[in-house]
Amino acid sequence: MATMVFVNYPVKDVAASTKFYEALGFKKNEDFSNEQSSSMMWDDHFWIMLLNHDFYSQFLKDKKITDTKGQSGTLTAFSVESPDKVKQIAEAAKANGGDYFSVDMGIEEDQMYSLEVTDLDGNQFEPVWMAEI
Repeated sequence: MATMVFVNYPVKDVAASTKFYEALGFKKNEDFSNEQSSSMMWDDHFWIMLLNHDFYSQFLKDKKITDTKGQSGTLTAFSVESPDKVKQIAEAAKANGGDYFSVDMGIEEDQMYSLEVTDLDGNQFEPVWMAEI
């Protein structure tokens, strides 16, 4: 059985965040979504769960939600099929209220290409393409 990854992001507005991720190419899975959360599928193995703050807080015990506009709690990278797909996701993010930037890691773009993408709440993820080894 292949491993599935479910990344959980706290969001202020589930509906707005759902629309944002749909614009990037994610698909909403209605079976695992409700007013408090949206289950956004990239593919059968990678999902981003958008949880409103009240729902997300239930999983934190005595912790507080990080202000991801000014602090980082996690950086999630996931593979895509091409450098063009990386650019497409980043441009869609920017066109829909998010943003992106590049980090020079000293690796040639024909070996690996990625961009740092932020969503409406400042959650950050990294679509990445890597050449076949």
